[in-house]
Amino acid sequence: MNFNEKLITLRKTKGLSQDELGAKLNVSRQTISKWELSQSYPDFQRLVLLSDYFGLTLDELVKDVDVQDVREKNISNDIINSIYDDVNKGKNVIKTCIILGLGVLTFFSFIVIYGIFFK
Repeated sequence: MNFNEKLITLRKTKGLSQDELGAKLNVSRQTISKWELSQSYPDFQRLVLLSDYFGLTLDELVKDVDVQDVREKNISNDIINSIYDDVNKGKNVIKTCIILGLGVLTFFSFIVIYGIFFK
C-alpha cells in the first residue's frame, strides 16, 4: 500500500475529515489533500506526529513507500534544470572574471615593462 493510500485509510478509520486531521497536525486541509493525492509528502516532523497520532511506528507508517518515487515528486525536472542553469551562469561569470583579471594584469605588466625599459 502506498503512503497516500495508507494515510487515507488511517484517517477514515479514525472518522476524521481532512480538516480535522490537519488541525491535529497544525497543517491545512490542502496539505492533507496533497499528501493523499501524492502531490507532496510530509516532512520528518509531520511523519513523527502522524505515527504518534495513529499509534504506529515510523516503520509501520512508511513501510512499502517507494523512496525513489518520493524523491522524484519532491525534486521536479524544472527545479533540477534551474539548478543546472544557475551553475552554468556562475561558471560563465567566473570565466569572465578570470579573463578580465588576466587582461588587467597584462595591461599593468606592459606599463611596468614600459617604465623599466623606456625611461
